[in-house]
Amino acid sequence: MQLPIMPPLQPMLAKAATTVPSQPSDGPRAWLYEPKWDGFRAIIFRDGDEVVLGSRGGKDLARYFPEMVQSVLRELPPRCVVDGELVVPRVIDGRRRLDWEALSERIHPADSRVRLLAEQTPSQFIAFDLLCLGDEDLMGAAFEARRDRLLAEVGGGPACQVTAATDDAAVAVHWFETFEGAGLDGVVAKRLDGRYLPNKREMVKLKHSRTADCVLVGYRVHKSKPGVGSLLLGLYRGDELQMIGGASAFTDKRRVELLEELQPLRTGEDAQEGEPTRWRSGVDRSWIPLRPERVVEIGYDQMEGARLRHAGRFLRWRPDREPRQCTYDQLEVPMRYDLTDVLAGGS
Repeated sequence: MQLPIMPPLQPMLAKAATTVPSQPSDGPRAWLYEPKWDGFRAIIFRDGDEVVLGSRGGKDLARYFPEMVQSVLRELPPRCVVDGELVVPRVIDGRRRLDWEALSERIHPADSRVRLLAEQTPSQFIAFDLLCLGDEDLMGAAFEARRDRLLAEVGGGPACQVTAATDDAAVAVHWFETFEGAGLDGVVAKRLDGRYLPNKREMVKLKHSRTADCVLVGYRVHKSKPGVGSLLLGLYRGDELQMIGGASAFTDKRRVELLEELQPLRTGEDAQEGEPTRWRSGVDRSWIPLRPERVVEIGYDQMEGARLRHAGRFLRWRPDREPRQCTYDQLEVPMRYDLTDVLAGGS
């Protein structure tokens, strides 16, 4: 592979904000706004028949997405470097939206499993920046120019598409409030005159953030350190307590404290096996059941059906809440939009 830009390349990043940045009141527009895709960040390098799907950490994801390698060979220019997101769209409730769980399952050690999933849940690449075309390094060009080149060179194929974008801040706010129903994660704002700066937080992102009161139903022991690895959470739907996912990311000291703190709640039952559709084979899925007597407030981004899309963040215990008060009714339900609404040229 001989390109002006070679792998590995760290992607340009975004810093968090609480509001969508507005355009200048006078003078030329400064920002372009895009939906924030919730998938695997990937910079695709293609030089003829050679293809690298570069992850944010620099690893080549081609082994896990063989069907995308073939799509790149069919749909992207012969020599290019394109920044974007690998996603798995599926029809859910009659609409095409992103399926984070199906995407996560693609990272599997068995080649046979990878090939099967490549057929059952094929991936799609959503492009949002063009870094190189032929022998031309575009990273020093303004983003507005790179976007124009991207639209001219990429998109239209069944697997490689270009994200929607707008220069209207009001439209961006509308996207933030509505496109979550297609499985997206927020809004990103990019400076139109900005160069591409690897590993620099030059973009601005606005993500969904919510809280919920959940029933503590059990815990997992940390796989390599003393103490609790994650808390397992549930919500009531009628009289049935359904597991929705977990909360993790505790300090080493807090893990040990939690293990001691939770022992009086143990039911006396043996460790339970986890759900095979949620945790990949080869991973210890056992967990310790607890009496459903404690309520925990968590922070989370969004739901994937009846479950948390990503692990929640422990905020605090809620002794003032009764477990039976922890129902699905408290959750904000986003409007449901089809994935095609979030692609360039969509409605």
